[in-house]
Amino acid sequence: MTILHSIIPALWLLFTVYWVISARFAKRSVNRTARLKHVAVRAAILALVVIALSSATLRHGLRAAQIYQTSHALMIATGIILVGLGLALALSARLRLGRNWGMPMSQQEDPELITSGPYAQVRHPIYSGIILAMIGSAIGHSVAWTLPLILVGAYFIYSARREEENMCRQFPGTYPAYMARTNMLVPYLL
Repeated sequence: MTILHSIIPALWLLFTVYWVISARFAKRSVNRTARLKHVAVRAAILALVVIALSSATLRHGLRAAQIYQTSHALMIATGIILVGLGLALALSARLRLGRNWGMPMSQQEDPELITSGPYAQVRHPIYSGIILAMIGSAIGHSVAWTLPLILVGAYFIYSARREEENMCRQFPGTYPAYMARTNMLVPYLL
């Protein structure tokens, strides 16, 4: 079980390393002042997670759930599959964007509207993939992933709405039509 239990953190580590390295090759962001606001929002989310996890009651409940969770190989395997699928979706969307990728809610120089690959099904497949991977992590690794999942999920929905406002301004002729034929995060649902 120990080897199985280390697969999910290993997948997240590989994903993070790739993400940080590939970010260096993205187009430059044109709105630097908004960037500080978004960094502050991310820092606040991280602070909320740390504060919540420092609660003794929550830690005790998480330990009890963790004991149950790690004794069930099916939960771990399901989690690994969901994490793998989610990270694969996020990576494929990131690759499809190429240099057009940027931090959430940022605007890039000379933007291009990408509507193919995973973007043909949902408008924000990176967010969808990360949320799916976090659900898998909560199922297969630790229920402690539930709190970050809720906070990050809310942040992604907020970011998606702000990004869509920006995209409607940048691509007034094409983005509204793209919105009409795709869903925000989950094909055929949301």
